[in-house]
Amino acid sequence: MSATEVPRASVPGPRQESLADGRTSPALTLLAIGDDPAGAFTVPDMLDVSGTRVRIRRARNLTEAERLLKDDVNCILLDLDLAGETGLDLDSLRHVLRLAPRTAVLVLTSSGETDAERAAEAVRIGAQDYLTRDELDPSHLTRAIRYAVERKRADLTQRQLAETRLLAQENSRLERGLLPVPLLAGAEDWLTFASHYRPGRSRALLGGDFYDTVRTPDGTVHAMIGDVCGHGPDEAALGVELRIAWRALTLAGLSGTVLLSTLQQVLEHERADDEIFATLCALDIAPDGRAADLYLAGHPSPLLSRPGEVPRLLPYEHGGPALGLLADADWDGARIELGEAWSLMLYTDGLIEGHIGEGTQRLGQDGMVRLMAIHLAAGLRGEELLDAAVTEVRDLNGGELTDDVALVLLDRGQAAPALGLGLGLG
Repeated sequence: MSATEVPRASVPGPRQESLADGRTSPALTLLAIGDDPAGAFTVPDMLDVSGTRVRIRRARNLTEAERLLKDDVNCILLDLDLAGETGLDLDSLRHVLRLAPRTAVLVLTSSGETDAERAAEAVRIGAQDYLTRDELDPSHLTRAIRYAVERKRADLTQRQLAETRLLAQENSRLERGLLPVPLLAGAEDWLTFASHYRPGRSRALLGGDFYDTVRTPDGTVHAMIGDVCGHGPDEAALGVELRIAWRALTLAGLSGTVLLSTLQQVLEHERADDEIFATLCALDIAPDGRAADLYLAGHPSPLLSRPGEVPRLLPYEHGGPALGLLADADWDGARIELGEAWSLMLYTDGLIEGHIGEGTQRLGQDGMVRLMAIHLAAGLRGEELLDAAVTEVRDLNGGELTDDVALVLLDRGQAAPALGLGLGLG
């Protein structure tokens, strides 16, 4: 469910029962807890003037009530015993509300002044309404049940709307943390930035993918993309922490192995358990834009495309393990000569782990390279290129991808179309 969808209140509504003549009649189920004043519930059901049938279940105490409380119960009628003979009091009401948080509840009292005050207190605690014992005629009772059920449904809908708004706010905060605005002041004349993020189909919250790009005062452009294993809000929050830590450490002058070692310490202190790890790809692009240092921590290698050349993956032989796997890990950087005009795409594994068709074959890095070559040869650039790539990967998968996908594209100059490979994707 997305953050903008409102879940339907799951309060059981009236069921339609077939009558002997073939017509249908709405039916409600009432669970009456406590004594049966004046034999009001000796019959198995009752019918009011509107044609609504009320089926009655009786429970003498809370123990019986727990056994009889099924999913088809629309309303509970709790007989509050102020005299204390049956022990059903306001604490009993609290127990019922905890036992059946999505079921409408009515309380039954006498008509005295003290009883009226206690009944009002019951409504404040959480009951939908109260009745006095002289209001137990079928028409009055059935109408009260219908109103209580609708009031409970409205209350749940309002609560779910509030929860949905809070969820949307959480998503927005996480999105701002995971998907920041790049700090590239001073590099806009020679470098363009584009990004794409698509959460996996099974989650409302963003997953653990994160990225960032900043330019430090010495003119170096630092780009990073990472992926925390797992897909819940804890992983998303950890991704935000790692991204913010990376930006702060980078702006403080750290890079390479020192920076990755420090990020690993952050992860080790902030993760929920020792099994959590994160992959990371970091690029430090020289001020003149013609070379870069590449650091890989268990992450797929970026894709480099240049004018007149077939796109290719950058070397990954010097990479190290993912953050959080080995206490004494080391990450050697690889110097990459980029040239005058180029395009670099950083991505998370959600892009390459989708299937091709109905079989078990996955796109993989080779398939991704071929796919990007085709789109580059067609002249696609920037966000248009990333959108087209993710859309095609989704189509090849036969539907939404199960993992999050994050992409970062850095372009230096207006590169001529790269050579296509002339190969299909399967």
